[in-house]
Amino acid sequence: MSGARPGTGVNGAQRASATVETRKISEGLGSPKGSGAPEGHEVHGIQGGPTHGGIQEESDAVPPIDADADADLGPDTLDLRLSDELVELIAYDRPEAPASRDPDLLDGLAGWGPVDTTAGAFQLVPVRIERDLRLVARWMNDPAVAAFWGLAGPDSASADHLRTQLDGDGRSVPCLGVLDGVPMSYWEVYRADLDPIARYYPARPHDTGLHLLIGKVSDRGRGLGTALLRTVADLVLDHRPSCGRVVAEPDLRNTPCVAAFLGAGFRLTGEVDLPDKRVALMIRDRSLRDVL
Repeated sequence: MSGARPGTGVNGAQRASATVETRKISEGLGSPKGSGAPEGHEVHGIQGGPTHGGIQEESDAVPPIDADADADLGPDTLDLRLSDELVELIAYDRPEAPASRDPDLLDGLAGWGPVDTTAGAFQLVPVRIERDLRLVARWMNDPAVAAFWGLAGPDSASADHLRTQLDGDGRSVPCLGVLDGVPMSYWEVYRADLDPIARYYPARPHDTGLHLLIGKVSDRGRGLGTALLRTVADLVLDHRPSCGRVVAEPDLRNTPCVAAFLGAGFRLTGEVDLPDKRVALMIRDRSLRDVL
């Protein structure tokens, strides 16, 4: 199954310079006076690092220290400077926090976590362009995938497609499907009721849609796509209590993909003419999840 086409560095770390006021050497390093952070509080592995609660108010903030004044530092003050190499290492190793979106239109997809399947442990991991672009672009250039996704070409074609979602309001989240620690598929989980597809079928509030492609040729045609479709549909229904239906609109010409949706408990409810193709409208109902 090659896929269902959509219907429609980490930020560089700055040099850190921190001045830590010590009260008594025997008590260890504490947070700056007036910061509101408890002693010994750690952020990103650096004691006394910047957090909202640990930033001093402007009225009692420690004034900046001049390079020429370094020699005048008192005996109770330490001037700690991180090397460029250490700063880069910390920035690279620190996980990138998901973009803050209010409200979260997909109920915290990034935190859904792994689930056990018959094929192994599976997890949806939101895409990061700097980490995942080359892999996604390689999959999009597979002729069997390109025939339905239309994103073959330079990496920039895939990058633009991903950025449209990542820079949006969170109604569509591109993900890698990771099986036993190995990225092997690409997914888009999206709010179908907020998508242009809603103009072409009787959408209901919180309808959630799926697009997917299986990356490796060796993973196609052996039932893996069907098993993972059922798994991801169950993830949506388990983590989105307001969602009553999972929907999909694979191209009618993509018969292996349509068959995979049918095998995963989706119903074929009709055929829909979109501006660029004719699709099969597939729906998996919460009320029928234990029957189909």
